[in-house]
Amino acid sequence: MTRYARFGWAVLGYNLLVILWGAYVRASGSGAGCGAHWPLCNGVVIPREPALETLIELTHRATSGIALLLVVAQLVWARRIAPRGSPTWLATHAAMALMITEALVGAGLVLFEMVADNVSLARAWWLAAHLFNTFLLVAALTLVPWFAAGHRAPRLTERRGERGLLLAGLLGMLVVGMTGAVTALGDTLFPAASLAEGFAQDRDPGSHLLLRLRVFHPTLAILVGTVVALAAGVSAVRRPNPVVRRLALATISLVVTQLLAGLVNLVLLAPIWMQLVHLLLADLLWIVLVLLAAATLAADPRDGSASSPGAGRATG
Repeated sequence: MTRYARFGWAVLGYNLLVILWGAYVRASGSGAGCGAHWPLCNGVVIPREPALETLIELTHRATSGIALLLVVAQLVWARRIAPRGSPTWLATHAAMALMITEALVGAGLVLFEMVADNVSLARAWWLAAHLFNTFLLVAALTLVPWFAAGHRAPRLTERRGERGLLLAGLLGMLVVGMTGAVTALGDTLFPAASLAEGFAQDRDPGSHLLLRLRVFHPTLAILVGTVVALAAGVSAVRRPNPVVRRLALATISLVVTQLLAGLVNLVLLAPIWMQLVHLLLADLLWIVLVLLAAATLAADPRDGSASSPGAGRATG
């Protein structure tokens, strides 16, 4: 594995930590810690004697800024060592574009006060859009080191039955993630004292719409999880090579683990720590599914290879 690929995996790992801290900002109600100011915090660069909420929000902004700089460094490095138009070059530029939109969406949440105790449906849409962009960003950051390590780019033009299943799984994961963001918002804004009270909130016609929408997330999660597991199984059977099989096994294992984590999150009434575990598992499942799709669609059914030595490789 090249140094650039190792750096890419490190950038991805760091971004996962930033994503989890961002979820903690939302779950702890600290999104308004810097007021309706961005990029400044309460009108200044470094506030004096900041409150705890301000420190939490300011830390998220600082770590997000470092993430941006890392992606910039990754882009500059790629332009030096990766051929223009190669898979590595394209994935790196996509990651840079998505990192910029990620920052803009985050800024919009603050500037339009879609944080803290805001219970509007507009905030739910903002969070869903934020999750959508985050998942795309994570996908791009995942493919950068994957291609840099020499894996071949997927052939999207070929007619394959598993291609449709993988696409359905990827799109389904995006939808489940977006509904999960809305569900987590409802859990944060309208906490229930017991599981029975939570179910009563979901069924009460007078409840806030965020509560009545919560039922869609677990339903979609089970449906999409089944599709993802099926896609992984079909890929392992039709593309008999070690890379695809390992990724398929990891995908199925994470689907089962994530569904169990969702159940635990429900029973425990969505404590913050469990929300973070649930989100981390969702991110890991998304990463593995993206890699499974890339490996499956690049594999040659005649020889079972998932990679071509040097294909998409960045040296350095």
